[in-house]
Amino acid sequence: MARGRSAGGRSAGGRLVRGVAVRLAAALAVLFGAATLAFAALQLVPGDPVAVLLGPSTTASAEVRAQIREDYGFDRPVVAQYASYLGHLLRGDLGESYQLQRPVAELIDSQLWPTVQLALAAVVLAVAVAVLSAVTTAGRPLPRALASAWELVAVSTPSYWLGIVLLTFFSFRLTIFPVAGAEGFASLVLPAVTLALPVAGVLAQVLREGLETALAQPFVVTARARGLTRTAVRFRHALRHAAVSLVTLTGWLTGTLLGGAVLVEVVFARPGIGTLTLQAVGNKDMPVVIGVVLISAFVFVLISTVVDLAYLAIDPRLRKG
Repeated sequence: MARGRSAGGRSAGGRLVRGVAVRLAAALAVLFGAATLAFAALQLVPGDPVAVLLGPSTTASAEVRAQIREDYGFDRPVVAQYASYLGHLLRGDLGESYQLQRPVAELIDSQLWPTVQLALAAVVLAVAVAVLSAVTTAGRPLPRALASAWELVAVSTPSYWLGIVLLTFFSFRLTIFPVAGAEGFASLVLPAVTLALPVAGVLAQVLREGLETALAQPFVVTARARGLTRTAVRFRHALRHAAVSLVTLTGWLTGTLLGGAVLVEVVFARPGIGTLTLQAVGNKDMPVVIGVVLISAFVFVLISTVVDLAYLAIDPRLRKG
């Protein structure tokens, strides 16, 4: 019997290791694909990169242009450029901005924290709103219908339009919150609400379905027979059973929030990756644009991988495949 348990433990441990290896390999494949697509996009951008480097109002001789082309490796074959590009990425080198003549990694690092701050605030707010909406309306026809209505509106509303509406009422008319900037907690409220409401609508719908399924299980009857109130059953038992899908979707949506933050930062004139990306696109500064794309892909893959590995450790049923 002891040998059977030991063999079973080794087998489960082996499946866990294999599952971890498969997910890490998938994450590396996604990052490699994102890097390759970014390089392809850089090659397909119309125009001469030397002209972009010099700027529209700068004139230079053919010798100077040739020297710039050689210094940046534009005169090398595409395969050689690709190999050099991957080598720099493996060392954490994202290249240098065409316009600002500064390392892309340095530029992103200087603007990353405001975006991370906004995304984290939006995630916390979205989860709180979703849990409150789902728990208080699950299994109750009229409240459920009303909650579903606002969730549908929130999911369908473009974030930039929602941000403009919030700015109009709470900043221009009521002057409760600042119009722009990232100074203090007050400047974070409206951008976080703008980014959180559509996410909260999706999370609430998924969580409510899970709650209603959990509330139909026999353990609910047992809990009620022990004297627990409906509210206690929902929060202490049903919510725990329904939280698996919530955690999965929250992890996925957290990765996408970095992309959604771009428009929100522009609307509220906040510093961050969004502002940096907009300026880079306007200046055709492709190394910066590609650096932002790669960082976003890395964050998305990192969050997804952490969620997957957490489930492998928490739920033994996921190790059997």
